[in-house]
Amino acid sequence: MIYVCVPVHDEARTAGLVLWKVRQVFTAFPREYQLLVLDDASTDGTPEVLASYAKVLPMTIVTHRERQGYARSLEELLRLALQRTDRPKRDCAITLHADFLHSPESMEDMVKHLESGADLVVAELVQQRGRVSRALGLARRWTPRLLRVAGLRDTVSGFIALRLIVLRQALRRDTTRLLETEGWCASAELVARLAPHARRLDAVPAAARYDLVQRPSRVKPWRQLLEAWRARSVIRAARTVVALLLITVGLHAQSDSARRDSSLSAMAIVTPSLPAPAAVPFPVGERLVYGARYGPFSVGTATMQVAGVDTIRGVEAVHFVFLIDGGALWYHIHQNLESWVGRHDFRSRRFLNQTEEKGKAWERRFEIYPDSGFYREAGRDTTVTTVADPLDDAAFLYWIRTVPLEVGKRYEYRRYFRPERNPVIVEVLKRERVGVAGKKWDAIVVRPRIPNGGGIFAEKADARMWLSDDSLRIMLALQSKFSFGQVTLKLKEYSDPRPEHP
Repeated sequence: MIYVCVPVHDEARTAGLVLWKVRQVFTAFPREYQLLVLDDASTDGTPEVLASYAKVLPMTIVTHRERQGYARSLEELLRLALQRTDRPKRDCAITLHADFLHSPESMEDMVKHLESGADLVVAELVQQRGRVSRALGLARRWTPRLLRVAGLRDTVSGFIALRLIVLRQALRRDTTRLLETEGWCASAELVARLAPHARRLDAVPAAARYDLVQRPSRVKPWRQLLEAWRARSVIRAARTVVALLLITVGLHAQSDSARRDSSLSAMAIVTPSLPAPAAVPFPVGERLVYGARYGPFSVGTATMQVAGVDTIRGVEAVHFVFLIDGGALWYHIHQNLESWVGRHDFRSRRFLNQTEEKGKAWERRFEIYPDSGFYREAGRDTTVTTVADPLDDAAFLYWIRTVPLEVGKRYEYRRYFRPERNPVIVEVLKRERVGVAGKKWDAIVVRPRIPNGGGIFAEKADARMWLSDDSLRIMLALQSKFSFGQVTLKLKEYSDPRPEHP
């Protein structure tokens, strides 16, 4: 199903013609579609025009008694489309203006891109038909340059097609407004919030049909440029929020998605057969503090520490804690990952994930029984088979510091406690000198990746991890790429209570 979302305000002269043109497009290019139209408190004859077309088109009309603006109207229509779909990975939505600035014929090309695998398609208005004032033309050229999104020349067209699963991911765990800005800025903000969740972002050329628009533009050029300048921080925050969230999500050894590993490596492939370390070598009190950065922006901190030794079901267990705390503008996230691993066998016994994001909190707790071969999640009665030597998310970051790693080799590990998320592959790339925490370190550069998963260790993320080339194997830095930029955790402080490691 294709949901065509059309916000309308005082468009009596063109709204009906636009809707009829949509019908003609999908008659010549047969696809199942629905029109979702929102009348934002029109004062001309728009309600009567819409009512007449609703009798002959597959169309739903939403009406506002008081005007709420373009951004509110557009977001309401998109949420309505998401509410109606039962197949968000297949169904899509297209946003379309009702003043004929957008040519509905372009929708065919946009849908074809979605059908070929894109998740988000933006129609870039790179051509212009008809004349506009010099001031408006200048504002139209410069606003996209102020509100940049990677991979796009035109972020403010407002003419986009999106797979609804992308919208669902952007709205996940968030009951507040998706769009904070208005007008052209809202169009750019929508793209900025959706793009990081899209596996593929495509752009298609289209023409701005000023020759068909039947009313003066509502855009005040100089005010629009000022609003775009002010909105830059909101667009940056939209990308930063996702970056910080992906740091958090990526700490999991794998995501729930499944993909085959189709890559070929020239490295020597090693399937380790050595037993796990006999004991946990890290002392209680070891603490590492990282700064999280998205490009030039600091977005938070992360802390790894060995918190103590507890007893879990009669077994001595070392308690690891991984904390993330950060945010930007209106967004804040706090995550606490805790792991208890056997002190003498380095196998996970318990794993806790507590997350608070924008005032909402949730918790997942797993009890892991390596001797019996199963694990159980709190709140669920069923048990699930685990691997022979299970490791959880936080434990894996410590365990990788203990295994032999030779430059030029690739290692495959099947130790994540949820079997379907294995293997985790580690390629040892090279040695180099890096500067962190106020000193220079000799480091081993490794590429961890999860062919069956996502997050910061997904295949396309091309993650890099720097481990100190000594007996401590401290994680000095962690770097991962996304469509919107590069995210980095970099060591700021390191403390070890042992006298031989001041």
